Amino acid sequence: MSWQEAEVRELKVGRYMLIDDSPCKIMEITMSKPGKHGEAKGRIVAIGIFDDQKHSVVYPVKHKVKVPIIEKKNAQVLSVANKEAQLMDSETFETFLIPISPEDADRVKAGMEVSYWETMGKKKIMFQN
Repeated sequence: MSWQEAEVRELKVGRYMLIDDSPCKIMEITMSKPGKHGEAKGRIVAIGIFDDQKHSVVYPVKHKVKVPIIEKKNAQVLSVANKEAQLMDSETFETFLIPISPEDADRVKAGMEVSYWETMGKKKIMFQN
């Protein structure tokens, strides 16, 4: 299990949550006031980590949502070919292939150290902007 639960009212901008089993970074949270017969609602706007898609959901503030456990690791790039990079983890020395987006293709070079995130069985190279 690579996630844990949290209530909507505990979430903060800049943190992560799962929307449709996709890990997303929370960009905006707005809470409404409780109505006469209902409870307060939270509207969350988030961007997918792996697909860069915008997601928007509305839940009651006491609703439990899944929060992904993201492992942040370092690796060395062994080779780059066909929109994929072969990486070797700096701690475990495990080698694996990871897809590279077209806009990041020129930033990844063989021999360099990169940071990557692993969650929900997926991996992605993360760059400092």
